[in-house]
Amino acid sequence: MMNKLTKKQRHQVKSRWYYIFWGLATVSVFAGQIYVGSGYRQMSKSLNRILTGIEVEIRREHWEKYERFH
Repeated sequence: MMNKLTKKQRHQVKSRWYYIFWGLATVSVFAGQIYVGSGYRQMSKSLNRILTGIEVEIRREHWEKYERFH
């Protein structure tokens, strides 16, 4: 009887560490996704600011030079 109880207790200890490990792994992956997502959002906003500040001007004389190749 004592041997069965010891095996059961050992199994419960393994079970507890199993859930602790996978719980921490899940939380760390979730936190990493939040971190990467926020970094992507910041990069996107910066790129939008840069692109809205760019103006392109095409002069007619330059366009006519390349128009004959179309």
